Formats: sequence, structure tokens, C-alpha cells
Amino acid sequence: MASVEVRPITFPRDARRFVDTWFHIYRGDPAWVPPLVSEQVRFLDPRKNPYFRVATVQAFQAWRDGVSVGTIAATHDHEQARTEPGTGFFGFFEFTNDPEVATALFDAAAGWLHAQGITKARGPFNFNPNHEFGLLVSRFDDPPCIGNPHNAWWYPDTYENVLGMRRARDWYAYWIPYGPMPAGMKRVSDRLLARHPEIRLVPMSRRDYWRDVDVFWELYNDAWSGNWGHVHMEREEFRDKARALRPVLDEKLALFAYVGDEPAAAVITLPDYNQVAAHMNGGLFPFGWVHFAMRNVHIRRWRVLVLGVRHKFQHLPLGAPLYVAMWEEAVRRGTVRGVEASLVLEDNHRMRGAMERLGATIYKTYRTYEKALA
Repeated sequence: MASVEVRPITFPRDARRFVDTWFHIYRGDPAWVPPLVSEQVRFLDPRKNPYFRVATVQAFQAWRDGVSVGTIAATHDHEQARTEPGTGFFGFFEFTNDPEVATALFDAAAGWLHAQGITKARGPFNFNPNHEFGLLVSRFDDPPCIGNPHNAWWYPDTYENVLGMRRARDWYAYWIPYGPMPAGMKRVSDRLLARHPEIRLVPMSRRDYWRDVDVFWELYNDAWSGNWGHVHMEREEFRDKARALRPVLDEKLALFAYVGDEPAAAVITLPDYNQVAAHMNGGLFPFGWVHFAMRNVHIRRWRVLVLGVRHKFQHLPLGAPLYVAMWEEAVRRGTVRGVEASLVLEDNHRMRGAMERLGATIYKTYRTYEKALA
């Protein structure tokens, strides 16, 4: 068997071959959901993705016997470097069940990061914590919800026992089964709204979509700023993510909580379009469009993608009326069998407490790793 060859690659020129590698690695894995290739290639294009204006990225691809067997991207995020000097990111780290492949790829990424003055690698992040992130360490047989990653069962052992990484933080996916509204959460919501009649719930507007996107951007950077690992997101990047989100956004599932005239909290819940994408093999053509057109036939679960409260309003249980509104909409539609709320940081006790009062249980765990670079 030939040795592993790792080559640095360039985006956008090599983006399609980079993405195609994942189809080879996950062939035969029923839990893997192929990405929409055109959207993924666009995300990797520095000419189209504003993130490349605030970060320097170098990607690598591994080959053995003429076959692409792995990928990785090393990221020097300049905002992260300002707030946490010496920390860089790695992501898009995919590899066959071969320790030599994983080692060669990580060594290449680590060498590049070290040359940028980075002393600690953290990941996986595709590219940073505002994007898809985390290594699945439990429930490898269940397809991920929209926006969450999936990886093969051999990844955690490779990270820990081959590459010598250490756990930095765990993130939880909570499962909320369909059923009656939890009485305790409804009481909290009703009491809050009775005591504070100035609180009102307002759906995101399709007509004034970009106005509401800018409101959400300001709220997002405020609400998440205290979380471990948070990286400030620039407005243009947030708007680019909103562009990708717009086709799948349901305005009845995207709500602001206003206190008077001030946006104080927000939630976005998405139908799990991964249940459709699993049948599309990475594209709309030749038959993927049929599955997309019939998406309501497939979708039986939702994902609470984000729920955040501005710091100045975190003394109020504003999550309660937002959760109640989501629950009532699920009951009204009658087709939802459960909702995933993810990803919740292990030490976010306020959010975890709210989840558990809803009767939610942890059903998947994702992990962030770190490694010092010599």
C-alpha cells in the first residue's frame, strides 16, 4: 500500500474535489446526510463567502493510491486571535478509518497554524463556532438534524488516542418528544406575560426580511457574547448566512420577543430539511427537486437552531413564551413527532434548566477538542 500524500489545496479551484471526498468516506453510512454540493462549494469560495475577509484559511487533502481519503482546513480567525491570542481552528476534518491518514492531515494543518503564530488548535469548526461544529461522540446511527454535523464512529477514538487531543467542552442535543404542553413552562410564560404586558412576540417578516436580519445580528452578538468560545460575527457574514437560511425559514417559527420597543430575545426553529436532503444525494438534479417539492411529506421533526436573550434582559424568563409559541405551533400542525434543541453548551445551566423543565432529555453529545502545538 502506498504511503499517504497530503497536498495543500486552493479554494475555489479545488473545492469540488474537497467536497467529493466526503461522499467516498461516508459511502454506505445510512446516518450521513449529503450536503447540497452547490451550496457547500459556494461556502468554500473566498469570492462569495464574506468570512474569508476576516480569516486566513489553508485547506489540505490526503491521497492514497490515487484516491482522495481525507480533508482538513486550518483557520486563523483574526477576531479569535484578538480575543484569545494563540488559538486557531481546524475543521472539515474527514478521514477514512486509517490512523495514518488522520495523523498526516492533522500534522499538516498543525504545521500551518504554528507558522501563523498559533500555539493551540481547537475544533472541529467549519470554520469557526458560528458555523457547523462539534464532533459527535454518541448516537452514530441517527441522522443529524439540519445544521448539525455527523461523523463516523471511529473519529472520537482517533482524536483522543491517536492524535492526543483533550476534551475542551461538550455540547448537548436535547430531544423534546411530541405531547401535551408541560404545565410548568406554560405557568412561567403566562405569569411573565401577565406581569409584563409590555412584552410581545413578533414573527420575523418576509416583507422586511433584511431589516429583521440586522436586528437579529445585533441581538445574536450580544446574547452569545458571554458563551465559551463565542466569536463576534461581522454583519456581512451574518447576512450571507441569512441568505442561505431564507429558502427554508418558516416565519411562524422565527420570533422576536420585544420588551416595549426593544428586541430582547429571539428564536429560530427550522423544519428538519435533512429528512429531505437525505434523499437528494447532494443535488437538486436530476431527481432531488422531486424530494424537495414533497418536503412536507418527509419532515416529522424540527430543530430549535438558536434561542438567545440580550444580557440586559436575562433576568426575565423570556425563553418560556418563545418555547410555548413553538410548542403550540407544532401541536397546531399535527405532523411533528418531536423537536431537537441544539447545541447547548454543557455549562449553560440556564438553558439546560429550561430544556429539562420542558421534559427534554439529552440524546446526543458533541465535543470540542484542543491540542497544544509544539
